[in-house]
Amino acid sequence: MGVARVQSLPASEETPAESPRAQGSLRRTVVLIWGTVLVFGVITLLWSTHVDVPMRDPHGKMFARKLLGAVVLFAVLAVVDVAIRWWRTGHTRAALIAVVRRRLAPRRLALVLAGLVAYHLIYICYRNLKSWDAFQTPHDAWMLAFDKAVMFGHSPAVLLHDLLGEHTAAYPLAFAYKIFTYICTAAVVGSLAFLDNVRKAHVMLVAAMWTWILGTASYYLIPTLGPVFSVPQEFAGLPHTAVTSMVIDDAKDRAFFLADPQNPAAFVGVSAFASLHVGFTTTVLLMAVYLRKRLLAWLLAVYLLVVMVATVYFGWHFLLDLVGGLVLAAVSVLIGHLTVYRRMPRWTSSRSPRRAAS
Repeated sequence: MGVARVQSLPASEETPAESPRAQGSLRRTVVLIWGTVLVFGVITLLWSTHVDVPMRDPHGKMFARKLLGAVVLFAVLAVVDVAIRWWRTGHTRAALIAVVRRRLAPRRLALVLAGLVAYHLIYICYRNLKSWDAFQTPHDAWMLAFDKAVMFGHSPAVLLHDLLGEHTAAYPLAFAYKIFTYICTAAVVGSLAFLDNVRKAHVMLVAAMWTWILGTASYYLIPTLGPVFSVPQEFAGLPHTAVTSMVIDDAKDRAFFLADPQNPAAFVGVSAFASLHVGFTTTVLLMAVYLRKRLLAWLLAVYLLVVMVATVYFGWHFLLDLVGGLVLAAVSVLIGHLTVYRRMPRWTSSRSPRRAAS
């Protein structure tokens, strides 16, 4: 097709996950993963002391329940993975035993569990740091001015409302926006459950972790709320959906937090720059390209486009937020590759496989 693709490793250098070389590489990767968790955790605790607000996990939704859900999902997908591999290898009793021993080996399961715990520790730190970002002064005014300058004096959201309408289009866009959380979990857990190469699964894991980390940094770099909170009148004509309910709840949560930060129930979920709906979706899309899953990549590209439209349509993000999400996703995938393989990825063209192999 002549389209450039990422090549994670030359074919001659791919090693099975059970080989000593791969085991050594995975040990180093696990150390780096937990080193990242330790550093990000320390930063979170130090900032918690600075703002004088303890870390929280409201109703266990940000860590405990998410981790449990990820473990359960992995168990289900692992059974599906074993069943598919057993069927493909002749569906005999001996084949089943071989597949189970390889795919459900204690060492592999320990790696998966350690990865999921690390990922969710990063996530709970991210959510707390995002909540404390409410103490920063929002810079929505110049973001709004930039959006209008780019769109020749018009609001991007209002233009989308005029183009798509304020009723029918709202419902599918709201659905696409809401399923984002499930796509995040499915991408991380699915990689760990289905990929043959454990190291490539860890590239996805590390990239996902760094998407949240870099997203946190971007929140503090340019604190913003989003158009729906700074110019709510532009979105008054939208029908009631799950997304508009989120807007109402988030506005109440922010006001409640700022009024009484010490209340154990006070927790905020509003920050605009950069868009992590766009960022994480792009991370998953780039990983699909990285893994050469063409059909999945095309589906994710369509979903990413819908998400970008939805974030502007509902006023969650400014145009620069979308750009920021794209950039941090690319950096996250690069960090994921470097963490696992410790070398820059190669870009090769499908037109010249001989040159790519040389």
